[in-house]
Amino acid sequence: MYADDLLKDEVILVTGGGTGLGRSMTRRFTELGARVAICGRRREVAEATAREISEDTGGEVLGLGCDVRDYDAVESFVDAAAERFGKVTGLVNNAAGNFLAQTEKLSPNGFRTVVDIVLQGSFHSTLAFGRRVIRQRENDRAGDGGGEGGGTVLSIVTTYAWTGSAFVVPSAAAKAGVLAMTRSLAVEWARYGIRLNAIAPGPFPTEGAFSRLIPPELVGRAKLKIPLGRFGEHEELENLAVFLMSRGSGYINGEVVVIDGGEWLSGGEFNYFTEMSPEQIDRAFEELRKKTRKK
Repeated sequence: MYADDLLKDEVILVTGGGTGLGRSMTRRFTELGARVAICGRRREVAEATAREISEDTGGEVLGLGCDVRDYDAVESFVDAAAERFGKVTGLVNNAAGNFLAQTEKLSPNGFRTVVDIVLQGSFHSTLAFGRRVIRQRENDRAGDGGGEGGGTVLSIVTTYAWTGSAFVVPSAAAKAGVLAMTRSLAVEWARYGIRLNAIAPGPFPTEGAFSRLIPPELVGRAKLKIPLGRFGEHEELENLAVFLMSRGSGYINGEVVVIDGGEWLSGGEFNYFTEMSPEQIDRAFEELRKKTRKK
C-alpha cells in the first residue's frame, strides 16, 4: 500500500509504544523508514520492544521508561529522542488507561487515575513535543534553513469521546478533553507548521486493554453492534496512522478519523451492558478484574 521509504525522514515518538496498538504502529512506522522512540511506564517492556523491532526491521527504535503523568519525565523523553536522532517530527499520543465500572461505585481516585494518564498525559506529551518542534523551527530559520520544519501530533481517542458511553465515564471525559485539545491546537499551532489530528478506533483485539474491556462471553454480542460484523485488524489501524503521520496528509488538520466498522453509529461502545442487571454487571466486571490480576 505504501512505498518502503515513505517515512524515511520522520522521527516519531509513540507513548505507550511497548505493547498493544502502540507496538503495532511502531513496527509499521519503522518498516517504512521512520526512526522511532517509544516510552512506557515499564522501562523493561519498552526496551525489549525497541530491541525486537530494531532487529526485525533493521530500523532504529529507542525504548525508554516514562510515566506520561510526570511532565519532567516526558520532557526528558522528548529531549532524549531529539538528541539521539537529531530532531523530532511526529508524536502519537497512545498511552492510556481504562476499566469498566458502574459509576456509582467508582472511587474519585479511580476517576483521577484514568484522567491523569489519558488527558494530562496527552497534554504533557503534546506540550513537550510542541515546544521542541517550535525551537527546531526557530533554530532552522536562524540558520537560514527557511524555518519550514514542523511536526505532526496524532492522538488515539475513542468514538465515545463525543457520544459518551456507559461504564467508562473517566475514559469518556478524558478522551473528550484530548479531542478538544486536538482541535484547539490545530488552529493555534498551525502557524508553526504543526498539525494535530486524531484516530477514534473501535474494538481492536490486544492482550492488554481489549481483554480488560470485553468479557469473553460477550464477544459475540459486541460484534453484533458492529455493522461489518467483526473487530478491527491491527494492520488497518497501522495504515491509517501511517497516512496521517505522512506528508501526504499535509492538508488534514484538526480532524478525527473513525475506524470502527460503523460501530459508533449504533450508540455508545459499552452501552449494551445496560441490558444486564446491576448484579450481572458486577459479576462480569469482577471476572475481568480477576483475569487482569492474574496477568
